[in-house]
Amino acid sequence: MAPSVDPLRLDPQSVRHAFERAAASYDASAVLQREIGQRMAERLLLVKLQPAAILDAGCGTGDALSELSARYPDASLIGLDLAYAMLDSARRRAAAANASERSLLARLLGTRAMARRVPALVCGDACRLPLAAGTIDLVWSNLTLQWINDASAAFAEFHRVLRVGGLLMFTTFGPDTLKELRAAFAGVDGATHVSRFIDMHDVGDMLVQAGFADPVMDMETVTLTYADATTMMRELKAIGAHNATVGRPRGLTGRARWSRVLARLEAFRRDGRLPATYEVVYGHAWKPEPRFADDGRAIVRFERAGRSPR
Repeated sequence: MAPSVDPLRLDPQSVRHAFERAAASYDASAVLQREIGQRMAERLLLVKLQPAAILDAGCGTGDALSELSARYPDASLIGLDLAYAMLDSARRRAAAANASERSLLARLLGTRAMARRVPALVCGDACRLPLAAGTIDLVWSNLTLQWINDASAAFAEFHRVLRVGGLLMFTTFGPDTLKELRAAFAGVDGATHVSRFIDMHDVGDMLVQAGFADPVMDMETVTLTYADATTMMRELKAIGAHNATVGRPRGLTGRARWSRVLARLEAFRRDGRLPATYEVVYGHAWKPEPRFADDGRAIVRFERAGRSPR
């Protein structure tokens, strides 16, 4: 690795390969991801929005697509993910749900019935969305931004594809995420072992710089516990959460080093369980009316004054 390369920078190819391999095991282990998605979905009750088109950026196996389809049955849904295998799982999930719904409606109504729309699935990069500008009403992104090197580029793309008045709603992880694992590996060798996570306040600044208005940010801490370190590592691997930093070790961790890591992890054990902390950041923001034209000139809007009451 060249000295000028940031060792904590993510290797996009490694990220994609990890999620390709994890597609088959993801749903069985993604308990936290589903729970955070449900908590984010509850926040939709607080906003007045009837989207005609929804983008799930980082849709994975399509769990949120089912939730969004149920909430907005008339909306067109697009699921985008970097890993094709994840999209294949999402396709099969949507097809099974649609077939089940058609069967249920047929039994209830005694005739053939159309179920809800099947989402369009796209393999692509959130920083280079293959969508036209101003075509989406709601961009939804659950725990995807932490796998992107330049979150500001993703926010710029979300802003571009949203219609004026459209909503961005997302979650990501903050700096205290996996702090136990980071502490256990600190100084063990010269490699990087845990990803870097963006501070909530920096995320808010990125939203404003991208052109969003009225950003709302908040955070909560969620702790999962495990019987042992092996189980913890196995579950991280099952959801594709590999160490994808460019400074990651390129060989096996030696027995002596691994023993030191385990001993340090044991210092965090409470009530017989090993904790894994996640700092969950929630955010949403709106796309406002543009203030400047493409040539840089300010846009001034005039509204006709209402008639005075007699």
